[in-house]
This record gives sequence, structure tokens and C-alpha cells, in this order.
Amino acid sequence: MSDYSRKVPIVALRGMAVLPGMQIHFDVNRQISIEAIENAMENDQLVLLLTQKDADTEVPDQEDLYSVGTIALVKQIIKLPGSVIRVLVTGTDRAELDCIVEKTPFLVGEVKILEDDTDTASESEKKAMLRGLKDILEVYFNENPKIGKDIYKTIMRLEEVGELIDQIAINLPLTLEDKQSLLESAEVFVRYEKIMVILTEEIDIIRIRKDLQGKVKEKVDKNQKEYILREQLKLIREELGESNSAADADNYLIAAEKLKAAPEVKEKIVKEIERFKNVSGSSSEGAVVRGYIETLLSLPWDKVSEDKQDIKNAEIILNREHYGLEKVKERILEFLAVRVLTRKGESPILCLVGPPGTGKTSIANSVARALNKEYVRISLGGVRDEAEIRGHRRTYVGAMPGRIITGLKNAGVKNPLMLLDEIDKVSSDYKGDTSAALLEVLDSEQNKKFVDHYVELPVDLSEVLFIATANSLQGIAKPLLDRMEVIEVSSYTENEKFHIVKKHLLSKQITRNGLTGKQITVSDKAITKIITGYTKEAGVRNLERRLGAICRKAAKEIVSNNTEKVRVNDKNLEKFLGKQRYFFQQANEKDEIGIVRGLAWTSVGGDTLQIEVNVMPGKGKFELTGQLGDVMKESARAGISYIRSVSNEYEISVDYFDKHDIHIHIPEGAVPKDGPSAGITMATAMLSAITGKPVKADTAMTGEITLRGRVLPIGGLKEKILAAKTAHMKQVLVPFQNKKDLEEISAEILEGIDLKFVDNMAEVIKYAFA
Repeated sequence: MSDYSRKVPIVALRGMAVLPGMQIHFDVNRQISIEAIENAMENDQLVLLLTQKDADTEVPDQEDLYSVGTIALVKQIIKLPGSVIRVLVTGTDRAELDCIVEKTPFLVGEVKILEDDTDTASESEKKAMLRGLKDILEVYFNENPKIGKDIYKTIMRLEEVGELIDQIAINLPLTLEDKQSLLESAEVFVRYEKIMVILTEEIDIIRIRKDLQGKVKEKVDKNQKEYILREQLKLIREELGESNSAADADNYLIAAEKLKAAPEVKEKIVKEIERFKNVSGSSSEGAVVRGYIETLLSLPWDKVSEDKQDIKNAEIILNREHYGLEKVKERILEFLAVRVLTRKGESPILCLVGPPGTGKTSIANSVARALNKEYVRISLGGVRDEAEIRGHRRTYVGAMPGRIITGLKNAGVKNPLMLLDEIDKVSSDYKGDTSAALLEVLDSEQNKKFVDHYVELPVDLSEVLFIATANSLQGIAKPLLDRMEVIEVSSYTENEKFHIVKKHLLSKQITRNGLTGKQITVSDKAITKIITGYTKEAGVRNLERRLGAICRKAAKEIVSNNTEKVRVNDKNLEKFLGKQRYFFQQANEKDEIGIVRGLAWTSVGGDTLQIEVNVMPGKGKFELTGQLGDVMKESARAGISYIRSVSNEYEISVDYFDKHDIHIHIPEGAVPKDGPSAGITMATAMLSAITGKPVKADTAMTGEITLRGRVLPIGGLKEKILAAKTAHMKQVLVPFQNKKDLEEISAEILEGIDLKFVDNMAEVIKYAFA
């Protein structure tokens, strides 16, 4: 080691180290470094290159720099835009910084030149070190062919140990710390040991990496870059003992132990977990097994929620949230009473059938709250694939459980309330019959062991409270209908609609539109007019929309005109809803010949039909108009046949029907009409026209007629009587066999109507003719 020292300008390097014998370009942008280089160019072109310990330090001091660096000869300077210069230097000697003697305008240091200490090594030791280095270099270059052959040949020609070590550090991709460590070691023995350790570690790393790449290449195609990267990551984690799949499998086993389920279910889950361990985590099969296990673990096999046993509280909740629907409420309370007495009680399977907007879906939600059950709604409208109910088999890509199992999983308990909405809208195609798939679900004897194609294990559905909804029974398959307890939800009466508006809909719309009860009032007469003049429906959906329209216009008036309170009454209702849309045909003012009022049932409630008959000279032609269906036409023919059979009783001449044409017309010709219930009405109108006897204007009737004049029962009696009451009819003729249906009709509807039960046409004529 030399004692020779001198003063040299210092250039601090960031993120790099320069060794003796190394020629390199680097850019300089700090003014202090530029000044040092320019000073060197004016003198002997020598600078001391020292590496910073922290690259982020802008103004380094002596403690911020490594003490050993390289004396370098500045060979070239190129000025670049932005006060940057590019410098070409060649490292000449190691040097140690004693102290910094000047800090401005650039760093100047007192340095010692460190010469290679090779005197202590014998020639044999030098040769041994040289051969050892060349042998390990040969191994390194063989393992890492990325290093160029020219560099390899140049390095292998060197015969001086110190120079060889420095060239290895210069040309091989070593870390900054390794290069600095070699730079600081002037003794050849120390540098030799360090470079041998570094090269040995690099060779081991290269071999491990090649080994990992070899294992991956055996499993995947060379062109699947993303797949290769995932496999490499997987193998690295396996080498480190950090496999995600193994950790997931352990978590699944813990979850399986905690699961409340039968032993056979747990056994199946454990078996699938063991299979999951042996499957590649990133393969498609691994994803299928993982999804299956997670589905099984998320199902509430034996997990139940505790139902409320307070029958009075349940009744309060049902009555508070829904007006009417007495049959539904009574059946739910019966179920709850049985549950209280038996501690078990078979869950009923109910089917609520009625027109749209009558509260079938919302009552199910209220029932769930009353019984403290989890609520799951499954919409079956338009479902036509059996797999939607039973699930897909796991062999299919993207397989998943059916809607029943998915609903059970979402509920989190095995005894929720499951609403099967629009069950009459399911259909079938080549993929299977959805209705047939629902047979097992809705059979209380079979659904204890319902098997989903995806789950492949029996699931107990016997504790699920199923409530189905439908608009009509005609769309439901007979075997499916046989498994459900049908409860008819009939149309709301005007009075029921009035109470629903007062108790529920009006306050709901006021709140929804940002108003308060103090800002808007709607009179009772206005509500009645909205019900009769602006809506024509069995339910209350359009009625709620009309109330919403009133609230929106009121909100606009309050905001625009700073109105404190908006009052809506029957006089100013047109201002909010426009002209009245519907006008109910009232009873005629006087008795007329050949005009009789009939009663009809429609999907939006009851209605009245005014049947008109004209008799004129002709050749016995019998004509029917008003877009009548086949059944209705046949009823008219049965009626005329009956009249001809009793013509003697009414003094009708034998040739009357040969010399006269009879024309029956039912107004509103654009509306299709059908059904047998207008049979007695058409017969009465024809007999009135033929005999010239007027029919009472305030009388309405409904009933099917036979050839012998018997009156048969009809359906939709409640809606028909309601329509008669709305039309201000005082007397209504009803088939005698419908007398039993009066029990289901409230006294409120029957008030003010004189009901006459008729068994044959003679009785009809007695009550109808004026």
C-alpha cells in the first residue's frame, strides 16, 4: 500500500461504482460536480469518483460518501441540453479519501492511492488463484450464456490476478454493494475470496432458476406466457412452503369441521377437499372443485332461524301493512298456531292467485317479517330451462346450482320464506319442463331430500315456507297445482281501495316525493274520483301512480310558487291529472224493450254489459255482433232455442221466427267478449224484444242458460256484484247455486243491493220484466 497522497476534485456518483480499468459514460447535472470536472480538465484531467451511500442526498458531505473510490481520467466531455454534461472516464487507481479540504465551489479531497497488495502472495498462490478464477468463470459463462463470447475471451486472456478480479466486477452483472466491497479491498487475497463467493452464489441462483424453468416447461406449452408466469410463481411458493392451494384446503377443512351438517355431507366435503389438494390450483378442474367446495360450505344444511311464536304480534304486523287479504292472513295465522302447539308443524305451500297489483308479492314480505323468517324472492317469469330449478351438472363449463339452492344459500338458514313469483309464467322447451322440475320442490312428502344436479347431495326443503304467486290458474300445470294450497286474492272494492289509499299509498307517495302531511292534503271525494274516474284495475298499481303524479305536481307548485300548502279536491283534480279517463255506465233512467244490463268479469275487475236486441221483419235470420267469442254465441243460440220452445206461454205465433230477423249486439265492439255467464241476459233481452215487454232499468243479471231454461252457476260473483253496485243497480239476479259464495262477500258490498237467486228462466222473467 502506497503512502503517496494528493489533492483531487471529487465527483459523487449516485447508484453506480467505477473500478480501476473501467471505461464508462455517465451524465452529470449537479453544479458542484460539473465545476469539479471542469477544474480537472483545466489541470491534469484527474477526478476522484466516490459512490454516495444514499442516492437521494443532493449535497453530499464526507459522511455521505464511501471512503474508497477510483481515481479516473476524464477523456471527453459533451454538453447536453438542460445544464447536463456527459462525461467519458477511465478508472486508473483505487484511492481512499482522508478528508475533504474544500467544499466550494466543488469538493476537493486529500486522497491516498491504494495499490494492489500482491507482494505477500507467492507465485504458486497467484497461479492457484488465477486458475481458480478461470475455472469458476468457465462454469459461470457455461451456465449464463447471456454474457458475450468476446468479453469471455478478453477476461480469460488476463494473467494478473488483481486485474482479472477487477474486470470480472466490471463486466459481470454484480450489485452495487458487491462492486463497492471489491473496490474497498486492496489486498488480492481478500478480493479473491469475495469474488469467489459472489460467483458461486450467482452460479447457484442461475442453476435454481433453470431448474424451476425446467419443471415449468414439462407442464406447459412454451407459447403460453401468462401460464408460464403463473406456474413459476406457484413453484417458487412451493419451494418456500407458501402454497395458496394448501392454505385454502386447510381453511376449508376448518370450515367443514365447524359446519352444522349431517355426517354424510361432511364426509363428501372432506373427500372433495382431499381431491382439491391434488389438483393444480390454476387449472380449470381446480377452479371447478374450489367452487363446488365453497358452495357446499355455504349451504345452511342444519342451520335454522328461530320463528316468532307471538300470534297476536304477527296479526298486528299483517293488518298494519296490508288492508284486506283476509284469507291469506288467516291461513298464515293458522300455520303459526299449529307451529306453537306442535313445536314443528308442516310448512304450508301456498299459491296466491289474483289480478296484478293486488298485493300478492308484498304480502309475502310482510309474512316473513311477521314470522321473523329470512325472505327470498325467486322470479319464475320466463324461466324455461329445467336447470334453472335443478341446477347444472358439474361436468358443464360454468355449472352452478339451481335457483332454489341459490336462494337457500342467500338466506343462510334452512327455514326461510321462499316466494316463487309468477309461477304461472314458467314455460318449457327442448331443455326440459320447468313445471315438472318444480313438482319435487313443492311436494311436502318429497322435498325432504331434494337433490340438485350441481350439489349432488339431498337438501331438506321441508322447513321452507313456500308462497307462490300467479295471475291465473290456467298457466299452471295440473300436477303442480295439485301440490299447492290455492288462495284466491280477488279484486279490491272501491271501499278497500279508499282505505288502502288513506292508510298506505298516500303517505308513501308524499314521503317519496319529499313532501310532508302539512304541505299537501287530498280530500276523500278526490280520492273516490281518482279510483273511479282515473283508474280501471283490480289492484292499486295505477292508483299509486296517479297519487305520485299529484304529489309531483304539488312539489313543483310548492318549489316554483313558494306555496305553503296544496289542497287537492274533486273540483280541482283535473288540474293535477287532466280530464277524467273512465266513465262507468250507470243504470238507464227508464225501462226499455230489448235492453238488459249483464255482468261480466275481467282481469281488472267486474264490469257491466248492456245487451241490445232488435227484431225486424225478415226471413228468420239470427245475427250476433260485438266481437263475441264462440262460447258466447252458443249461449245466444241456446237462449233463442229456449224462447222458441216456450213461445206458446208468451203468445208468440208459430211462424214469428220465420218472418222476423233477430239481431243481438253488445256495445264496445272493439273489446273481445266471451263466456257463458251472459246466457240469461241475452235470453231476457230477446224475449223482451219479441214480446214487446220492457225490462227494469235498475236490474242486472248473470248466469248460464241451458236449452231447458235452467240457470247454472258462474264465477267472479264478488267482482260482478261490485260492478252492479258501481252502476247503481238496485236489483241483481244471481244463479241459486251461487248462494254459497255470498259468505266470501263482505256486507259492505251487498249493502243497497236486492239480490234475487234464480233457478230457471221463469224466475228471471218474473223479476226482470217491468
